[in-house]
Amino acid sequence: MYPIKLKPILKQHIWGGEALLEMKRGQHIRVDRSKVYGESWDVSGIDGNISVISNGFFKGNNLQEAIEVYMGELVGESVFERYGLTFPLLLKTLHCKDRTSVQVHPDDDIAAERHDSCGKTEMWYIVDAEPGALLHIGFKNPEITREQYIDAVAKGTVAEIIEPVSIKAGDAFLIPSGTVHSISGGVTLIEIQQPVDLTYRIFDWNRVDDKGKSRELHTALAVDAIDFSSGVENCKREYTARINEAVEIASCDYFTCNILKVEGSAERNHCALDSFVLYYCTEGSAEIATDDGTETIRRGEVLLLPADTNEISINGTATLLEYYVD
Repeated sequence: MYPIKLKPILKQHIWGGEALLEMKRGQHIRVDRSKVYGESWDVSGIDGNISVISNGFFKGNNLQEAIEVYMGELVGESVFERYGLTFPLLLKTLHCKDRTSVQVHPDDDIAAERHDSCGKTEMWYIVDAEPGALLHIGFKNPEITREQYIDAVAKGTVAEIIEPVSIKAGDAFLIPSGTVHSISGGVTLIEIQQPVDLTYRIFDWNRVDDKGKSRELHTALAVDAIDFSSGVENCKREYTARINEAVEIASCDYFTCNILKVEGSAERNHCALDSFVLYYCTEGSAEIATDDGTETIRRGEVLLLPADTNEISINGTATLLEYYVD
């Protein structure tokens, strides 16, 4: 197995813009430049949106087809035993020209009962944030009751009870399932999450689409999925990046994320991992060399290293996010 590149899948959203087209330029995608795109699904194993390999022997095949052939050699023996042919993570780039809805994602138990699916815990790394850009995470009142929340939904005052969070490039947040959240306009971020597209929309800022229609809300489904105690205090991740050394930003049951700032040359040894590794380049560029091949990644690009990859050499000047299943 060799270092794998994948074609991004761009998704149109009412809150999207044009920045993703520039970030993903040159990555073998076709787009309609009259449309606005909010998300790029950079690595996906979700049915109907399975990533297609863009380099090497498997070029033109999708990720699931590669897993069928190589199984644990590609994703890791324990990962394959747990997830089978489903790639266990969904890696996205989001650009929000306008704000997203206020929303919540169900946990594994609720998602299994209602949708025969896993839940959605996710993590954000802020790539760009315009002055004044915000996230909303949890509630202003940490002791808010279910009844107070339901009353705000009924009155259309949800915006008044959610907690605004000032952000800058490099900030990171682990958003457990059940956490109410929203992203303001002027934000570009990287999102790693469980492999499901499952969202309960609570409030959409009284917005309508180009046909004058409001998007569907899921108020009844959402109320039982909310963890009212989850807020920015338990979501914000503090870390100090070090040159040519991987530093953990966040880890949970579903993934681990490290940051690696490369200046010149760095070495990584993944012998102890029983997992694939994803590298996302957020700035600069780097050449990643393994025993089975060498690839260059630039800002906005992703590289998937198979689980049977051990020692790697990274050369360049770049900031890399490193993801795997621990």
